[in-house]
Amino acid sequence: NLIVWAVLLWPSLLIVCIPLDCKDEQGSLSRCPSITQEKLLDRVIQHAELIYRVSEESCTLFEEMFVPFPLRLQRNQAGSACITKALPIPSSKSEIQQISDKWLLHSVLMLVQSWIEPLVYLQTTLDRYDDAPDMLLNKTKWVSDKLISLEQGVVVLIKKMLDEGILTTNHSEQSLLQYDVQPEMLESVMRDYALLSCFKKDAHKMETFLKLLKCRQTDKYNCA
Repeated sequence: NLIVWAVLLWPSLLIVCIPLDCKDEQGSLSRCPSITQEKLLDRVIQHAELIYRVSEESCTLFEEMFVPFPLRLQRNQAGSACITKALPIPSSKSEIQQISDKWLLHSVLMLVQSWIEPLVYLQTTLDRYDDAPDMLLNKTKWVSDKLISLEQGVVVLIKKMLDEGILTTNHSEQSLLQYDVQPEMLESVMRDYALLSCFKKDAHKMETFLKLLKCRQTDKYNCA
């Protein structure tokens, strides 16, 4: 079974992603004069697509390995407890269509920054599972690393497109306080399952927002 999973799922991890960060000689983020805004947006979208795809694979693998079948339906209820629920991010199609390019970008950045610490936490807790396969651990680490790369790309994109600084979020510290106490195993499994499910949902939002932004750059009046 694990060999089959490896054949089916690992190719997505082997796709080469061009680094999104663009630094000057002092090591600070510049405006990346060597890359056009259009190409940078394309790279950011590529990263977001891969992050969503691997998050989907990770969630499915975790579900099949650790979640009892009767409890799998609870994934549909996970949205109500997602750590990003309180963020001022549009959710309905009509809201998304109405927000500006600026808020599309800042919404992506808020989502990315809010998930950096929880994914580090998830790596730690998965390490405590006796039978967690290396493939799941490696996928989680891969997504965590790519999320930081995506953050850097979005920051540069905001500077290029909006000619302004960035919003900083401070949501993760508070949301992680609940993880200090060691829970029972089933509780831990369901909590990590909810975390993976929520991240998959938010990763899809990141991809959707960025693709809408791309569409607006090319065909402003026909973006659904």
